[in-house]
Amino acid sequence: MSAPPLSELLSFLDGLPEPRIVMGADYRIIAANAAYVREFGDDVPVIGRHCYAVSHHFDTPCDQAGESCPLKLSLDSGVPQRVLHLHHTPRGEEHVAVETTPIRDERGQIAYFVETMRVVRQASGRAAAQGLVGRAPAFLAMLDRVLRVAPSNAAVLLLGETGTGKELVAHAIHEASAREDGPFVAVDCAGLTETLFESELFGYEKGAFTGATHRKQGLVEAAAGGTLFLDEIGELPLSLQVKLLRLLETGTYRRVGGLDWLPADFRLVAATHRDLRGMVQAETFRRDLYYRINTFPIHTPALHERREDIPLLAASLLGRVDRKASRSLSPEACDWLSDRRYEGNIRELRNLIERASLLSDRDVLGADELRAAVWDEGGASGDRAFVVNDPVSLEELEGRYVTWVHQQVAGQPAEVARILGVSERTAYRKLQQVR
Repeated sequence: MSAPPLSELLSFLDGLPEPRIVMGADYRIIAANAAYVREFGDDVPVIGRHCYAVSHHFDTPCDQAGESCPLKLSLDSGVPQRVLHLHHTPRGEEHVAVETTPIRDERGQIAYFVETMRVVRQASGRAAAQGLVGRAPAFLAMLDRVLRVAPSNAAVLLLGETGTGKELVAHAIHEASAREDGPFVAVDCAGLTETLFESELFGYEKGAFTGATHRKQGLVEAAAGGTLFLDEIGELPLSLQVKLLRLLETGTYRRVGGLDWLPADFRLVAATHRDLRGMVQAETFRRDLYYRINTFPIHTPALHERREDIPLLAASLLGRVDRKASRSLSPEACDWLSDRRYEGNIRELRNLIERASLLSDRDVLGADELRAAVWDEGGASGDRAFVVNDPVSLEELEGRYVTWVHQQVAGQPAEVARILGVSERTAYRKLQQVR
């Protein structure tokens, strides 16, 4: 099929709701439809400008600036290509799903490209995934999976180290779903004892037990029409895993002391820093529950996997935690932050920046202010030694050491087992005992 005249193509594109532009192989914008002008128009003409200058404020094409370029990918492959980018818009930087389609002439040669842009938003029009900051490949791969699964009702399992922002990602899934107007209910599985599990999740009827003076709504009922977020699901003991599995398999629950089975209506998002597959092998996590919650796994990358995002994250965190407005970080401070290893990931980075902002009165925070803010629990900086200040029992000593090893290897149970010289199953049991 030959390429239509440009005027005819633009007339067709003007009738489409998504923002679209037409570009040449030289990255220059040839035309833009009405939706693009409404969405991205900022009183600066775009016709004749390079797409990378408009979207990214770059001087060179995206692929030469370390980003994935859909036009270059489409040019090389000859087929449509889709990427997720962080674009400059009249509202500030926003994540935009970009799809580039090659249009061929009567000889089969690519004449130009049509680029379609979809801003990551909730159905209400508000920006989704607020607080999720980054443009590193690992981060954008995660966000792309979030946007692909959000419109469905599939169960999502968020896997990643402690402090990688799993609850924020769960919020983004909820906000970009058809359930965004419903409640988002978070449950800390690590804090649920066996006696509390059913009453907290399912609620109870008046008179169900001593002290039950009124009917109590459970968290499952509170999440009706919305999203139920089960954080640290790997901490649930086997006895409670059975009860959760029954809820997920039947889609029904019964209040404590009640007789009627009630329908559950929620979208499940679970999260853990544990190696659930390894726990299944060690028989400390039910295989059937694992496959029930693992419909769509998403890895939340640690900071060392997205080191180039640290300056962006640091600036964003400073804006959120600083008591003084408009302060910034020096280039040396950003370099120093980027060179560090963060066992606590974004949470540790946030704490460090907040301490530095409280300690400094300067308008620009430098590397020295950040170094002064590096404290551990003992007040020393950078000490990774295992220290016991007072005599303790052998049982407590082992518990402390197992916990310390677990922290040193960023929560990787297989590595804990290797260092301790025990099987993974034994390592899991020891970790369970100290939690």
